[in-house]
Amino acid sequence: MGAAATVAAWSEGNQLADPNPLQGVKVMVIDDSNTIRRSAEIFLLQAGCTVILAEDGFDALAKIADHQPDLVFVDIMMPRLDGYQTCALIKKNGKFQHTPVIMLSSKDGLFDRARGRMVGSDQYLTKPFTKESLLKAVAAHVNRAAA
Repeated sequence: MGAAATVAAWSEGNQLADPNPLQGVKVMVIDDSNTIRRSAEIFLLQAGCTVILAEDGFDALAKIADHQPDLVFVDIMMPRLDGYQTCALIKKNGKFQHTPVIMLSSKDGLFDRARGRMVGSDQYLTKPFTKESLLKAVAAHVNRAAA
């Protein structure tokens, strides 16, 4: 048996940990701040994710059906359609009701977290977020969906 065949046979029997578990995960980031959108995009692209950006809830709703993200980050304070309204609309759509939605906010109050839960959000992440906290949130929901 050649070396390649040995490696292939060993790999089939012993699942190796995926060196990049977030590779190919489609993540939508909805935020009216260009800085936040770009920061999240850079962190997510470095982790191997596919990133869809939206400036506000209306922009996101126009893109979500086309791109069908695996996970959505949404800022709470946005013009036109805020994060709570955007999350509620995503969760009311039968096709996207199981898509994890993570609220982003500079406010870390109990009321804000509770209101996010009421509209169906799956998690709450405080801004400014770190690369580690952002990727940890994505990994938690990707692992939950795979289980």
